[in-house]
Amino acid sequence: FSSRKQCRFKENPELVREIDYKNADFLKQFLTERGKILPARISGTSNLYQRLISREIKKARSMALLPYTRVG
Repeated sequence: FSSRKQCRFKENPELVREIDYKNADFLKQFLTERGKILPARISGTSNLYQRLISREIKKARSMALLPYTRVG
């Protein structure tokens, strides 16, 4: 059995400031190569921060900062 994944935002509270739709490079870490949002069980984020991340990714997609899908 492997140990449980720790939420990176609970370990380092300063990272919460990085969750912003304008910070597309940071949000790309939570997307798969096909453009889907990584689930919390894979990324290890807690429910609160997973909802924040998904909300900001959706905002960035609507502002055309992140793609909805990867073409090619």
